[in-house]
Amino acid sequence: MPWFKTLVATLALLVTVATHARPLPDIQKSGKLLAATEGAFAPFNHFEGSKLTGFEVELAEMVAKKMGLAIEWKTIGFDALLTGLGQDRWDLVIASHGITEERAKAVSFMAPHYCSGGLIVAKDPKIRTGKDLAGKVVAVQTGTTYLDNVKKLTGAKEVKNFPGDGDARAALVTGRADAWVSDRFSALEALRKNPNLKLHAGDLLFTERIAAAAAKGNNSLVQAWNQALAALLADGSYAQLSRRYFGEDVRCK
Repeated sequence: MPWFKTLVATLALLVTVATHARPLPDIQKSGKLLAATEGAFAPFNHFEGSKLTGFEVELAEMVAKKMGLAIEWKTIGFDALLTGLGQDRWDLVIASHGITEERAKAVSFMAPHYCSGGLIVAKDPKIRTGKDLAGKVVAVQTGTTYLDNVKKLTGAKEVKNFPGDGDARAALVTGRADAWVSDRFSALEALRKNPNLKLHAGDLLFTERIAAAAAKGNNSLVQAWNQALAALLADGSYAQLSRRYFGEDVRCK
C-alpha cells in the first residue's frame, strides 16, 4: 500500500472517532451488545455454513453473558471494522486486532484476549526468517500489522496486500508471492487443513497482543468487558475454550 494511502486511511480513522458511542448503561438498558467482526479469519472468526463461529466469537459471547448481555453480530471487511466504531455502527470490534500505538489513537482497546505474532509461510522451506524475505514478494492482508511489520522488518522486494487473509494465502499458492505472513494460529490452522498445498511454516516475524476495541473514550464499556474477561480467565472457562481450539492456553503470559 502506498504511503499516502496509509496516511489517508489513518486520518479517516482519526476523524471518525466516536462522539456518540453507547455508554454501558445504554447498552445494558437495551440488553444487547452490538459486536462486529470479519467472519473470514479461521479459527478466530469465520462462518461454518451460515453460522458465525470461532474462538473470538465464542469468547465474546461468553464475556457478554458474564456482563448479562446478548450479542448481535455484524460482519464486514477487516479494514472497515475500526472505522465503524467511530461511526457508531457497533459497540465493539473483536477481530484479532493487534494493539498498536497508531490504532490506540483512534480506539480504546480492551485487555488482550490472546497473544500471537506474524508467522512466515512459504513453499520454499529455505524461507524461514525475516532475513530470508529480503528480495522476495510477500503477501499480507490489507489493514493488518503484518503489512506494516513486513515493510519495517525485512528488505522485501514487494509487499502485496489483499482484502482477505485467504486471498493473501492464495497468492502464495499460485506463485504470485514467495511468502505469506499471517497470524500464527490462523496460518497453522490453514496448513493443517490443507496439507496438499505443501506449505512450510517458518519463524515468527514479530509478536503482538490481540484485543477487542471500543470507540475512543468509551471507558465504561471497556472496564465492564475487562472485568468479565478477567473472571473467565480466573475460573478456567477461557483455558477450556482455548485448549479446545488450539490445544494450549493462548492468553498473554
